[in-house]
Amino acid sequence: MEIYNNLQQGEKGAWVSIVAYICLSAIKLTIGFLFFSEALRADGFNNLTDIIASIAVLVGLRISRKPPDQNHRYGHFRAENIATLVASLIMAAVGIQVLWQAVMIFFESSIRKPDMITAWIALFCGIVMLAVYRYNFKLAKRINSSAVMAAAQDNRSDAFVSMGAFVGILGAQFGLNWLDPLAATAVGVIICKTAFDIFREATHSLSDGFHENELSQFKKTIRKTPGVQVLKDIKARSHGNYILLDVTILVDEKMSVAESHSITEDIERRMKEAHMVEHVHIHIEPAR
Repeated sequence: MEIYNNLQQGEKGAWVSIVAYICLSAIKLTIGFLFFSEALRADGFNNLTDIIASIAVLVGLRISRKPPDQNHRYGHFRAENIATLVASLIMAAVGIQVLWQAVMIFFESSIRKPDMITAWIALFCGIVMLAVYRYNFKLAKRINSSAVMAAAQDNRSDAFVSMGAFVGILGAQFGLNWLDPLAATAVGVIICKTAFDIFREATHSLSDGFHENELSQFKKTIRKTPGVQVLKDIKARSHGNYILLDVTILVDEKMSVAESHSITEDIERRMKEAHMVEHVHIHIEPAR
């Protein structure tokens, strides 16, 4: 089934993130401690916890691939949404910790100037994370995965964080030592903002919320289907990266069962081709 193949591809994105975070966090933390950059250390701690978040996404994708059973008739696809929710909570905890540590630096009697090597490391890591972001973003779009898209958003935030650390460390070289902890503070704010956005999207999906603009596109496709006189009702909800659609349509009351069934098959085909929606439950009523 195509959806299970997509989940398997999604795991590749999680692994790319995990490997990148392991390498970059080791570099950032080592250089940050050796050459006195609070911003680079904050960025390193951010990547360290991103490893845990990426593992949570990976586990969620693995569970999502389990076939339906007696207790999960629709499968385990929502494990992906739960993994996304866990990832956002981990990110929020880290963001608050980074913010606290950065703000405390401002109350110290003296702020030590970081070595310029920390700036180049931050810039290099930012470029690497932009590349990882592009890979995961394209993958998430292709397989329609909320968990991989959450990972991609995290990758992008990490790239911006590293770029911000680079600017802060660079400014410290010109005597503005407070720019380094200020950059660390900005890191914490970005992490918290990203965590909130991912949390909001995950809870929206888990509570059977669905975006109206996407639903409008579904309506247009169904109304254009030959034989559909009226689209009476439509409901949609996300089940991981799997969309469940319930539709009620009105057709000519003189149609045969075979003709009505042909319309439902046409709708199912159009929804799959245009929107990658594979599960459409269609109820037919006569138009009077």
